[in-house]
Amino acid sequence: MLSVLLTQFVLIWAVVDPIGSVPVYLAQTSHLNAQQRRLVALKAIAISAGILLFFIIIGQILLEAMQIPLPAFQAAGGLVLLLFALTMIFGEGKVDQECKLSKQEVQHSELGSLAVYPLAVPSIASPGAMMAVVMLTDNNRYSLGDQVVTTLVMLSVLLVTLLLMLGANKIQKYIGNVGAAIISRVMGLILAAVAVNNLLIGIKDFYLMA
Repeated sequence: MLSVLLTQFVLIWAVVDPIGSVPVYLAQTSHLNAQQRRLVALKAIAISAGILLFFIIIGQILLEAMQIPLPAFQAAGGLVLLLFALTMIFGEGKVDQECKLSKQEVQHSELGSLAVYPLAVPSIASPGAMMAVVMLTDNNRYSLGDQVVTTLVMLSVLLVTLLLMLGANKIQKYIGNVGAAIISRVMGLILAAVAVNNLLIGIKDFYLMA
């Protein structure tokens, strides 16, 4: 039982990628104050949990009903992730963002938008994470008890992700504007590579199914 839990934790950790979500969080909340950043982090985790719970409950039924193969879903997610990665690489830096938007001008609706995209989707609740929870809770292979355990493992990974993002606020104070801009560009390149890999794997698996 312990080995199964460890395997599930490692798999869900890999697809959620809590550490990889931190630079995305820093890049998207660089113009916010500490309280607003915490709010964005909490909203992003809550939204991600809701999305993954949705896929655990009815994701398999929904995809089968719509006749959408998992590789096609992965390829689409990779494309969306690639587009966001390009905005990290070629978009405006932190200083430029702050010149256009002061902390006082940030609206509640904008905080919600930042939490949804790109933090909740596709960074945390990525297509890979959605596919993973669907496969780990396959109604034909796993009992209700097994699915509950998988759900708890998934929620524990999201909790770790939240703690890492909340801790990132302190890191931001030390690296400054230049450091944030460098991290954004470098992580954008890495994220683009991950996105292209997901896209190509999805395309390959799709044609192998044909």
